[in-house]
Amino acid sequence: MPCKGDYVHLVCRKLVCSVATMFDPLSAIVQLAKEDKRYKLDAYLFVFEALRFAQEQLRMGREAPSEPLPGETPEKEENPKGRHVTGQELCEAIRQYAIQQYGYMAKTVLNSWGVYTTRDFGEIVFNLIRIGQMRKTPQDRIEDFDNVYDFQTVFVDQFRFELQDAQRSGKV
Repeated sequence: MPCKGDYVHLVCRKLVCSVATMFDPLSAIVQLAKEDKRYKLDAYLFVFEALRFAQEQLRMGREAPSEPLPGETPEKEENPKGRHVTGQELCEAIRQYAIQQYGYMAKTVLNSWGVYTTRDFGEIVFNLIRIGQMRKTPQDRIEDFDNVYDFQTVFVDQFRFELQDAQRSGKV
């Protein structure tokens, strides 16, 4: 039989875990994926990875003020600036990142997550904005993601297999 101290420790540990989960961004995204069943959790996580790829690897984006997050007042945070990537830029980064990660299977993988068009990327981004996990500028619209490219064209028809550097140099 545990003593009172053990019980209090257990209750406090559960409370800390509950509070940590409440503030965990992944928890909010998991909940979002449960509510909007069009897209798998992997699709949301992939869009985050592609955004990081756009900013860090492709050096896309520019300094731009963003709108306050839901429930945030302008006094709380004075027009935060961050590296803003447009809808078209993000779609291009997603295209490159998907090919880098999944090669010829990129279209199949994206489709398995419920993503069939660039508009779906916009739906994902605006869902993330709605729950406070991404920001937008006043100029950003979901229509910025419409028909940026066709999946069949960029992931299948235009796909080119490339030999690795080791194969080109004859080392394999």
